Parts: sequence; C-alpha cells; structure tokens
Amino acid sequence: MSPRPQRRRTTRRLTAGAAVLAAAVGITAAAPAGAEPAATASTAASTAHARHTGHGHGGGHAARTVDVQLLSFNDFHGTLEPPQGSAGTVEEQQADGSRKKIEAGGVEYLANALRTARKGHPYSVTAAAGDMVGASPLLSGLFHDEPTVEAMNKLGLDVTSVGNHEFDEGRAELTRLQKGGCHPTDGCYQKGKRFKGADFPYLAANVTDEKTGRPILKPYTVWKHKGVKIGFIGVTLEDTPGVVSANGVKGLKFHDEAETIDRYAKELDRQGVKSIVALIHEGGLPASTAYDYDCDSPGPGAGISGPIAEIAKKVTPKVDALVTGHTHQAYACTVPDPSGMPRTVTSAASFGKLYTDTTLTYDRRTKDIVRTSVKSATARNHVVHRSQPKAADMTALIQRWNKLAGPVANKPVGHIAADIPGRGAASPESPLGDLISDAQLEATRATDKGGAQLALMNPGGIRSDLAYKASGSEGDGVVTYGEAFTVQPFTNLTNVVTLTGAQLLTTLQQQVSGANEASPKILQVSKGLTYTLDLTKTGADRVVKDTVRLDGAPLDPAKSYRVAMNEFLAGGGDGFAVLKEGKDKYVGPSDLDALTAYLTAHSSADAPLAPPKADRITVVK
Repeated sequence: MSPRPQRRRTTRRLTAGAAVLAAAVGITAAAPAGAEPAATASTAASTAHARHTGHGHGGGHAARTVDVQLLSFNDFHGTLEPPQGSAGTVEEQQADGSRKKIEAGGVEYLANALRTARKGHPYSVTAAAGDMVGASPLLSGLFHDEPTVEAMNKLGLDVTSVGNHEFDEGRAELTRLQKGGCHPTDGCYQKGKRFKGADFPYLAANVTDEKTGRPILKPYTVWKHKGVKIGFIGVTLEDTPGVVSANGVKGLKFHDEAETIDRYAKELDRQGVKSIVALIHEGGLPASTAYDYDCDSPGPGAGISGPIAEIAKKVTPKVDALVTGHTHQAYACTVPDPSGMPRTVTSAASFGKLYTDTTLTYDRRTKDIVRTSVKSATARNHVVHRSQPKAADMTALIQRWNKLAGPVANKPVGHIAADIPGRGAASPESPLGDLISDAQLEATRATDKGGAQLALMNPGGIRSDLAYKASGSEGDGVVTYGEAFTVQPFTNLTNVVTLTGAQLLTTLQQQVSGANEASPKILQVSKGLTYTLDLTKTGADRVVKDTVRLDGAPLDPAKSYRVAMNEFLAGGGDGFAVLKEGKDKYVGPSDLDALTAYLTAHSSADAPLAPPKADRITVVK
C-alpha cells in the first residue's frame, strides 16, 4: 500500500521544542520554462567525480563507448539512523522459495555503500527519485530536515526529483531546503551556522505556479564528465494534491508525468543531450516482495503493475532509463517503451535500505545510451547491510544532531508490553492503528465541544511500528517521545465533524472504491466501530452494509455522528472526498499529542500497555 502523508505542523511543534533545545544546549541545472536555456557543462559534477579512478568499458581510452554508473535510491524520508522493526528489513529470495529478512539501512551504512560502489568507476552519478525528506523521524523532522539535506550533501547525491513529501510544509519550505537559510520561525539550530541548503538540485518539472505557469524549481539538469553528458528530468506523481494537505500545495498545479517528461526530453534533445534519465516519484508493485527476484523472468508472476508500468509505456523513447519511487517497493525491471524497445525501470525500496546500481553504456559518437532489443541497461538492487563499516562523517553528523535533539527525543511517554505493529501489520487493521484511533477518540470526547463518538485514522499516516526493544538507553518497553514522533511525524491537528450515517458508510466504501479501488486504503477505527470487509467482492460492495455497527447498534443512515480524524482526512485526503462534507467542526490537539497523552495515561512500568487485538474489522478473503 502506498504511503500516504499528512502535512506536518512543525511551526506549532517546534515552538515548544525550540525552548527545550535552547535550555539544553556537479550539476548544471535548467532554468524554469521561459527563462534562458541552461548551460550543459558541470564543473561541480566533474570535480565531485574526479576522485573516482579506474576504467569502465573503454573508460581510460579513446574508445567509442564508456560505461556510466548510475547509483540511485528513493524514499529516504529523513531516516538517518537505522530504521527499526519491519521498516528496517528487506526480504531476500532463498533457494527453497522462502524469504529471509535482512536488517538494512541507516545513512552511516548507505554513505559507505555508495562510496565503496563508486570505486573503480570513473563515470559515476548518484540520483534519487524523491521523498528524501518528510515523514521523517524526530532526529531530522524536529529540525525541518536540515540534518538530512546536510547528509545528502556529504554522501554525494547529485540530483533528485521532488516527491509528494517535499510538499509537506509547502512551497516556501521546499525552496528553503534547496537554496538555504535559517527557518523563518525557528531560526538557526546550530550556533554560528546558517543552513546552506542542498548542493544538489531538486527537480520539479511537472509542478508549476498556478498564476505564471512556470515550474517552481528547475525541471531538468545535465550531468557532464569528460565529454559524457546525461540529462535528468524530475517529476512527482500528478496526484500529489490528493495525498498532501491542501496548504502544502496551495497555488500549485501538478501535471501529467509522461507528457511533462516528453516535453523536456525534446528540449534536451534540441540542446544536443541525447542520453536522458527520468526521475519519477511514482511507482508500482512488483510480483515478489524479495528485493532480488528476477523481475524479467518469463511467465506469470513477474514484472511490475501499477501507475509506473503505465507511465513507462508512454514516456518517449528518448528517455533511456526510469528511476522511480513512492510505493516503497524494490524492483529492477524492464518495460517496453512506445517503440517496443526494453527500458530499465528501477526502485530501491525505502529508508536507505537498498541502492540500485545501473550500468548505462554511453556512445561517444551518437551521444546516446546504447539500447538493444535485449536490454537497455544492466540494473541490480543491493542491500545496505549493517555489517559493513560506518561512514565516520555520518556518525559525527548523527551525534551532533542527536545532542541537540536529546532533551526532547529521550523523554519517556509510556510503556508497552510487546511490539505494537503499525506499518508491519499482517492485516489491513493494525494494532497500532487501533491504538492511535483510540487515542484520538479519547482526546476529542469533550462533551462541551460536541465530542467525538468514534475516530478514523488513515494507514499511510502511521509511519513506523512501536518496538518493544529499546532503541537507546531508555530500556525495553519504554516508549520515548522520539519513538512516538517517528510513528506520527506530521503532528496534524485532530478535527471533529458531524457526519450522517449515510456519509459514514460512504467513507467506508471509499476505502475500496473509486480512487482507492485498485489499491485499498483501509482506515483504522476506534473501539466500538465494527464491520465486515469482504475482499472477495469488488468496489464498494466489499463493505458489507448491514454489518456496520457502533457500540453494537446498527449504523443509522439518517442519524448524525460526531467523528474525529486528523486534518488531512478532514480535508478529503487519500480519496475520502465525503469527509470534506463534515459540519460543525471543532479542532482538538495534535495527533502526536493525543498519542503521547494516551500512552502516558494508560501505561506504566508496572502495567505496560498490551497491543490491541485488531479485531474490529472482520476480513473475508
């Protein structure tokens, strides 16, 4: 299931956080459309990669072709420290058909893996497909993701597309991450240091200003090294407004991915740049969950499905490879372009657990990538193992920011008796989803304000599990503020609205119909709301109408109900358009405050909170 965001309310959150902290302590980019054409040389990129020595195919001679190494990853989400629980594992295919889980990820290991991979490759470029920031753990999110941008600068990221999460805090904040400067509300975090912004360009070819029609950031960029030129075009999913709160995309238009790529591919071609890579923050679902399965094996059970498969079939043959993301899946496949030629389409899961190594054979005479009827490139995903050495500069970076975050992050807020799965749950309803829904219901039940009778939580807003094992020195079973933040990093305000029973039923049906029919988004529900979800049926019929009950009573279509949810859902996010029709809204505490208050009130060292049973939705398969 695709991760689905809400806008992060960091201004409110960091006002308190700042007080605690104060007490405690080579690439040439294209101009936007309508501007002067960009130069295609890149002194910065050439300098950055001059350290790479050795020979690829004809690398050190006047050979006609050279091998260009394209290293790529996606959906990093500010995960500087190794991700915990199911979020920190990848599955490896075993000879007997089983899957082996491998712990992976963490920027200390990712940086070392990329630097090691570059050795012996005189032509190497590192690219990403969006969501480098946003929905980040506290270590990065508390500081508006400045630590992640600094880390990406250090590990040698050359270019990235924007993703939907780059818009979590709106256009102005995205521009600050690119250009630098201290936060307009929270100021500078490190004494005597001004945030310098990203050394790499963020590309947003299909995101334009509603009034001017111009891209809000550079649409493409050209990497150049020793006569080799490769253009990169970056786009995010056209449906970004459907997965980001309205304030995050205010005043912006998002355009068709394939049409936008084709437009700028023509522009690059006119400039003499024949080798082109598209960075697309949209993805698909592979036939296997193993990172290393043979995506192009013949017969059923191979390949990828979903939005990226359709986009790949439409994008002009001028584009030689597609680096994708968004679905947090791992694949290295080929999909035929409109001319029928195979073309590489890759994704490296998420959180820095994998990176993709793609070999592009560049023809000096044609200035294009050599593509045959057999393949367009050689691409393979590699695990970022935690058994390898750590990059010392990344360790130092983490320690420095952890020192600033410590007073906030390490505060205990509750105790749990065992792991409480959220993103790693085996069924559409998760124990952590139940807990979060119950927390929001309890936080908004005040009768003097028309309190809530039930609560709904979107699954994509749950960004991690709650792990029983200690992540630091707090002790097993102790939940810290930092861990709670990692679960709910957006700090959306809770909203309570009035819906009729008919509207509530429509809400449940929209989980599995309309925009969500192909990829259902099952809302997590508070205690007392029960129903049957029959996945053997199709569309809205998957919700069995006469099974929907609240506190044991059948749902009355004509009756009014007070329903709590985060502001992202209240705005119709994730395809739940009917929720925008809610009336008599009142605003409660943030979802993060609701969660931490619930954990504190319902647990102690002597009586830790047990995982909810996740038995509110009966699933028929």
